[in-house]
Amino acid sequence: MSTGAKLALLEEYALVAHALSAPARLLLLEQLAQGERGVEALAEKTGLTVANCSQHLQQLRRSGLATSRREGKAVIYRLTDAKTLALMDLLRVVAERNLAQVERILRGLSGGEDAPEPVSREDLAARLAEGSVTVLDVRPADEYAAGHIPGAVNLRLADLERIGPTLARDAEIVAYCRGPYCIDARQAVAALRKRGLNARRLDGGLPEWREDGREIHLAAN
Repeated sequence: MSTGAKLALLEEYALVAHALSAPARLLLLEQLAQGERGVEALAEKTGLTVANCSQHLQQLRRSGLATSRREGKAVIYRLTDAKTLALMDLLRVVAERNLAQVERILRGLSGGEDAPEPVSREDLAARLAEGSVTVLDVRPADEYAAGHIPGAVNLRLADLERIGPTLARDAEIVAYCRGPYCIDARQAVAALRKRGLNARRLDGGLPEWREDGREIHLAAN
């Protein structure tokens, strides 16, 4: 390969890396991992202005991480494919392994304690089949309604003080949320374990569960 061709190729690779360099775009990718959404909905979910959100989405589209379609006057975005989700998770793994500040932040989310090993999706599927686990979906209600792990109970962090005492002490509890960057499941597990409950988080979230080809339920079901 000629030097010119190689540099041109690396420029394209760098375009993808650049798209991952802004926290706002990582927030948008996290939202798109839940399902396709319009610009206004994404702006509301992420706290961005519509104009700023649109600019970031265009960058994600140019890099090939997201794609879009028109629905009337609205522009609807979604992840291009499952490889984008895998890339998001790989970014998390590399940061957790190599950045001390990431470790400090995650430890703080676990109440200063070592977080327990997450439950694999394979193990959770087996325990659901046995009926031997309580599953908590700690995402917002609209995301839960759009699709959730069968049998999961929608529970927000603010509800833990009220619901925590009703959970059986000997029950195994698994919490999950949005995927690679969601911290709510970590916080929920820390709060439940502080109460003496046997709680762990799922390895991955609803997007990874779906990409495995596993069953998803809608709230209306």
